Amino acid sequence: MRQIWIRKPGDVDVLDIAEAPAPEPGPSEVRISVKAVGINFADLMARMGMYADAPKLPAVVGYEVAGVVDSCGPQVEGCVEGERVVALTRFGGYATQVCVPDIQVFPLPSTMSFSDAAAIPVNYFTAYLAMYHFGNLQDGERVLIQNAGGGVGLAAVQLARLTESTVIGTASAAKHASLSEMGVDHCIDYRSEDVVDAVSRVTGGGGVHLILDPLGGPSLKADYRMLAPLGRIVAYGASKVVGAGRRRSIPRALGVLLRMPRFSPLALMNDNAGVMGLNLGHLWDDIERLRSVGERILELAAEGRIAPRAGQSFPFEEVREAHRFIHDRKNTGKVVLTAE
Repeated sequence: MRQIWIRKPGDVDVLDIAEAPAPEPGPSEVRISVKAVGINFADLMARMGMYADAPKLPAVVGYEVAGVVDSCGPQVEGCVEGERVVALTRFGGYATQVCVPDIQVFPLPSTMSFSDAAAIPVNYFTAYLAMYHFGNLQDGERVLIQNAGGGVGLAAVQLARLTESTVIGTASAAKHASLSEMGVDHCIDYRSEDVVDAVSRVTGGGGVHLILDPLGGPSLKADYRMLAPLGRIVAYGASKVVGAGRRRSIPRALGVLLRMPRFSPLALMNDNAGVMGLNLGHLWDDIERLRSVGERILELAAEGRIAPRAGQSFPFEEVREAHRFIHDRKNTGKVVLTAE
């Protein structure tokens, strides 16, 4: 099999494809012949040496794959050889074969492609937990999705459209037309507009009831100013620590982290506001909850109520180009690697 290794922190040239023996599934594990691999911003941060949860380098990262079960270990339940599946991996996913506990494996709807399936686990699980578990989005409320053109952002747009809510999204102007087609009621160009002023304008000064924010840093302080009474912020990333470069910048990262606001419980009570944090990777000990979320998302997809889609696909061998594409903010939605 082939694996993509991060040998040391750095630019995209530190990604290296190498051959390795095929893994053998252990008890309650299945081996998947991988057809598509999801790329997440955490992978880029791991490559740059800025992701604390990543395994020690050199390492193979990757949180999610889609493919076909080609071998089952002892005591496997709910999976059979030849079945089309999508799986959570939490590292090791950048490979053409992976072994995964069967509880982390989900059967695919017959009409879903492998590339679209690889867009589901991290993006849709995160968006669903942020939107409904933490965010408790209700009919008639207004939701602001920061970075609405990203993978989690597009998943959140689709999930928000399951309610009768008003959806506001920030994205570069080039992505506005596609976001409007997907159901964003008001698009804000964060590059040319003041987001706080724009939200005030489109809400008539009423603010928003839920904000999903992957940016971190001073963005969270601006978010707080945009909340309506009983408003909630769900922070699930800190992408501003990376900036436009593809190499680690410790001064930039520290600057962003130092500008991260601190929220006083007393102030939150007085303002009738809530601020919550979400890290999907830290929920692996609650895999039963993640499984229930995954089953619900795939049910919604099978019913046609949401339509997970890969935004852009790159061949497995072009992983460097795929990472560069995301760094340059060219992607709309999920970027995946395909392996045949």
